[in-house]
Amino acid sequence: MFDPVNAISSYASLIGFLIALPTAIATYYQSYKTRQEAREAREGTLHSMNCLEFISGDGTCINLVPLETLHSLPKAGDVVLLPGHGVGSDGEFLPGAYLVEGVEHIYTHSDYRGARPQEARLTKAVASVTSLNPALVVKE
Repeated sequence: MFDPVNAISSYASLIGFLIALPTAIATYYQSYKTRQEAREAREGTLHSMNCLEFISGDGTCINLVPLETLHSLPKAGDVVLLPGHGVGSDGEFLPGAYLVEGVEHIYTHSDYRGARPQEARLTKAVASVTSLNPALVVKE
């Protein structure tokens, strides 16, 4: 005699497996990506990885410069010429001279193969700057 419960249960098991397997793989992949992003955030490498970041007094980023393009880091009291965000209507920071008020160096633990004990690497440098540009007056 035909038993509909057994027939349905075998198909239900197969369908459940076909749905659960891709879901489990996708869940594992998302958790892997989340762990990678969290590690990069701890190292300070998400937005400005290996960069010198120029920031204004309120913490707004003016420019990022890759560390490998620099021959030296600026120090407090230096004057730097930055391109800013441009001169258009959306240009918050104009190109021009900026006074470096201070530089912070951010280091992270080096955990690559062959690293020396207690070795650290420069991950990011942040320079606080003040604009030396004269204020622009818009005439109407």
